[in-house]
Amino acid sequence: MATELLEAAALTCLICDTPNRTGASICESCSAPLSLVLAATDREPRIVSVIGDSNVGKTVFLGFLLDMLAQRANNFEAIPKGAYSLDLPQTVISHMAYRMFPPKTPMESHHWNWAYYQVTKRSKHPKWVDLVMPDMAGEAIAAELASPSTFRVIERLIHRSAGLLLLVDAALAGNGSTQPDFFALKMLSYIDAMFSSKRRQKIDMPIAVVLTKADYFPEAFDNPERFIGANLSRFAHMCASRCNNLAFFASSVVGALGYATSENEDTATPIPLHTSLRGVMEPFEWMVAQL
Repeated sequence: MATELLEAAALTCLICDTPNRTGASICESCSAPLSLVLAATDREPRIVSVIGDSNVGKTVFLGFLLDMLAQRANNFEAIPKGAYSLDLPQTVISHMAYRMFPPKTPMESHHWNWAYYQVTKRSKHPKWVDLVMPDMAGEAIAAELASPSTFRVIERLIHRSAGLLLLVDAALAGNGSTQPDFFALKMLSYIDAMFSSKRRQKIDMPIAVVLTKADYFPEAFDNPERFIGANLSRFAHMCASRCNNLAFFASSVVGALGYATSENEDTATPIPLHTSLRGVMEPFEWMVAQL
């Protein structure tokens, strides 16, 4: 009887609480991997979701972040719970070593990379946190924003998240494109509708707004909040009106970019010539302090 109860509990999805049949590998409702349940410890796992538009750099940012944690950057210690947690950093690091960007994350959620880490900042009295961080496809997030509940796994992930890293393309915004401003505004509006039941009730969940590709506009590193106010004004006003726990950061990963073409193609392919990590750990460190 005790064994049956254990099996039943192990197959309840960590993301949407749907009970699944014995032997299933992914949740039949939201497609989240059930291996997350098996890796869970006595502590309640805290989900930190990395969200952002397509091509903003979510996969590269998250891959390098996980690799830096594994290498004990900033005095952190991180233990991956399951070999699947290493798939994303391995893919990102190996591709960048050969001067290639990793392949785009597929829209289908059962093809996403998931990472489950036990993390602590080394000190006299270390506080361990269990973090679940999925690598979601930007196109899937955009589809969910356009038609809520289209991707139930995204809806449930954000609803269960203890914190969000919202990535915004500083290169596009600084060059005058309104796409990053409108996407971030839609994202915040979606979160606001999910968490604020009353007009005057603000969002309490910690949100780290991370400007990616900030090496194109070095002033973003000096004062990311001012950069957002100047280049993403619609989003900045919404942040001031609706968020209680917000912080702004700037980051960059690629040190130099080249472009290559082939004889048979007219389009140019971006080539990451080398990596130069800056501002990757800071938003995560702030987030862990909020949990």
